[in-house]
Amino acid sequence: MTSKVAAVASAIAVALALAGCGLGAGKGTSDVGLTITRDFGSVPVGSVVEHQVPGSQTVMRMLERSFRISTRYGGGFVESINGISGNSDRRDWFYYVNGIEAPLGAAGTGVHKGDRIWWDLHDWSATDSIPAVVGSFPEPFVHGIDGRRYPTTLECASDTTVACQRVASQLDAIGVKVASQALGAGGSGTDSLAVVVGTWKDVQGEFAASEIEAGPGSSGIYARFGGINGSTLELLNPHGQVVRTLGAGAGLIAATGNSSTAPVWIVTGTDKAGVAAAASALTAARLDDHFAVAMDGQTDIPVPLEASS
Repeated sequence: MTSKVAAVASAIAVALALAGCGLGAGKGTSDVGLTITRDFGSVPVGSVVEHQVPGSQTVMRMLERSFRISTRYGGGFVESINGISGNSDRRDWFYYVNGIEAPLGAAGTGVHKGDRIWWDLHDWSATDSIPAVVGSFPEPFVHGIDGRRYPTTLECASDTTVACQRVASQLDAIGVKVASQALGAGGSGTDSLAVVVGTWKDVQGEFAASEIEAGPGSSGIYARFGGINGSTLELLNPHGQVVRTLGAGAGLIAATGNSSTAPVWIVTGTDKAGVAAAASALTAARLDDHFAVAMDGQTDIPVPLEASS
């Protein structure tokens, strides 16, 4: 069963369960952001921040209160938002909470303090699952996953110390303390978030790197490294095709994961200059509403790219 089919099945099951039992009042929460975009974040549709959120709020209820929507499968699957809908050409609405692909339908996902909820309508012909995205930074580092804040581990290659210190400083600026360790020492998993910093040559043996090498169908990341020891960075379009190739000084910030581990963020590049460029880009302003971001020197390039880019 593909993850897209599984998500639909889950949405149906949740919708039926909610129809039968309802949700209690609860005490409510605060400061929840909701962003709506199209085409991998490139086209804004709308956004809202609710400073006071009613009790037992779900992602679906918050969406319904702020936007016009239509649903399928008993109300568990969003078909259109503000009249914008997917089509038969593998375009649908997906949503992320604090930068992590939601495992349940919106009617079954609760809302927690500080959550950043992001709906995006995009092509899923290359992959029907994008486990994690960077465009909700500083989440998930500040408010965590499902209302629980996780510790953060920073894994650094020995030849990119300055870039790693920059990443640590960026995280410290948002109130996130990190446990630093040498690259490859392990320590991340289900109970911690991980940030991996190093050139592609340094990091290619890591889990997140192996997922990127396997393509967007495995990682959800529309970029991959090529050449000798990752000397080039290939940027892909929504169909998984290479449309641009970067060389020296190219960097990448991306995130991936799976159902059994917390997300892994990777700050990497074709060389030390590329890693430095990526480390400098670890800010909310530069990552906002991007699924992943490549750097050509100091120029940010959100990925995936359109064929004309």
